[in-house]
Amino acid sequence: MVITEDKTITILETAAKYTYADYAKLDDDKRYEVIDGVVYLMSPGATERHQDINGELFLQFGSFLKGKPCKVFHPPFDVCLNAAGDDDKTVVQPDIIIVCDKSKLDGKRCNGAPDLIVEILSRSNRSHDICLKFDKYLQAGVREYWIVDPEEKVVLVNILKNGEYVAKSYNENHNISVHVLDGCIINLKEVFL
Repeated sequence: MVITEDKTITILETAAKYTYADYAKLDDDKRYEVIDGVVYLMSPGATERHQDINGELFLQFGSFLKGKPCKVFHPPFDVCLNAAGDDDKTVVQPDIIIVCDKSKLDGKRCNGAPDLIVEILSRSNRSHDICLKFDKYLQAGVREYWIVDPEEKVVLVNILKNGEYVAKSYNENHNISVHVLDGCIINLKEVFL
């Protein structure tokens, strides 16, 4: 195994293509993701700012979803994007996911595209979330993908329409009407406080 640096995300290169089953055996207390069979070691611990934003978004989504059929999750919670279970070669741990189809949940992971994914950018994961994961989420059919930029206090909301994402940007003075959750409105002033 060769370790190389891609910005600050470490790629663990091997001749083998990793699956969820291989990924599940990694037991060294580090966070990994697998994309197309390639293992990515994620940066260590999130910043306080990242945690604040994640916590507020989780709170607002969770409050809205109380007593409703959809569920909200945060890491560590695995998503096998291709719904291939133990054989899936793309396993991610987004900052927040919302799943409305409970048949995708098996008690330990989500099998298939969540309805909504939120990724909060950091210096170490910008290109990973904006480019690589963006394409994977689009291919998998994630209906709504949010990219949160804490530095700029901006959220880019991508809505899946006709096989493409249609993007709209929101700043800290906006509220976002969540496309996949009718009636859910996220207050960005509270998120970016």
